[in-house]
Amino acid sequence: MISPLAYVNPDAKIGKDVTIHPFAYIDKNVEIGDNCTIMPYASILSGTRMGTNNTVYQGAIIGATPQDFKFKGEDTLLKIGNNNTIREKVIINRGTNTTDCTIVGDGNFLLESVHLAHDTHLGNNCVLGNAAKTAGNCIIDDYAILGGGVIVKHGCRIGTWALVKDGCRANKDVPPYIVAAHNPIAYYGINAYILRKEQKLTEEIIDDIAKAYRQVYQCGTSVENALLRIKETITVGPEIQRIIDFIEQSTKGLIGTTM
Repeated sequence: MISPLAYVNPDAKIGKDVTIHPFAYIDKNVEIGDNCTIMPYASILSGTRMGTNNTVYQGAIIGATPQDFKFKGEDTLLKIGNNNTIREKVIINRGTNTTDCTIVGDGNFLLESVHLAHDTHLGNNCVLGNAAKTAGNCIIDDYAILGGGVIVKHGCRIGTWALVKDGCRANKDVPPYIVAAHNPIAYYGINAYILRKEQKLTEEIIDDIAKAYRQVYQCGTSVENALLRIKETITVGPEIQRIIDFIEQSTKGLIGTTM
């Protein structure tokens, strides 16, 4: 159902069983998949590619022009997957240039006033609390949780199953499976409750994750030496390998370290 009080550009491609409420704005060069709902006063702007079963709430601006001085008016993209909930006043910028784009995966919850800046890649099944914000070119891995008011600075990465507590400022990479808290942001232990309840990890695996991060954060050694100790002393299953890979691939360094 498309309200006659909504504006839908004739160039837009609208799937089956899409509901577009009064006063919504659908721009040219937009694709909206089946079973999506666009609430009143939401704006879906040029370059947006949206999958199925998404709900966009009042006042959200999806596919906004990048806040990047490098942007010169190119026809860039924002790609959104399926089953996302995008609440009131969320702003998602599309990519800066045609070599990349902003990506939102599947099953995410973006709560009120979240901002995803240009070329950020958000994985699947993440929760971003009220007014959580990223700068450009950030990576948020699957199942990450950002509390209210979190700010992720340019180019930083948040690892899978990481929890960043309310109000933190992530100026470096936040590795997987941990809780990050305080300002300046610091390691605050592993995300054990969620790992037990949601990921169903065994106590042995959770203990190995804790041992790995003790090497990084509590042994007074360099990150390089911590990696060597992890590889030598802990059984390298999938979770430990993910920690090793994350640290080795980090370009910003890890929170709470001099790396």
